[in-house]
Amino acid sequence: MRDADTISKALKRISGQVQGVGKMVEDGRYCIDILYQLHAVKAALSKVETQVLKSHAACCVAQAIQSGDPDQQRQKFDELIEVFAKAKL
Repeated sequence: MRDADTISKALKRISGQVQGVGKMVEDGRYCIDILYQLHAVKAALSKVETQVLKSHAACCVAQAIQSGDPDQQRQKFDELIEVFAKAKL
């Protein structure tokens, strides 16, 4: 995967954010403050999701297109459709 190091670092930061939110809950912090932190976590995850999607398109999908193999191209297209369909749930 392209950008694996960048994505891994971002996920480690997000993990730390989630642990911080857990501590906020344990400490009985104000609900609105917790909600702001949860919003920040969701935004960070969304950014990572976009990075992974771009990496997939730049690498896996591009290779399928370059291969000229219609079955491989269809498989990559179907994978993307499935991911987006599940995301709507």
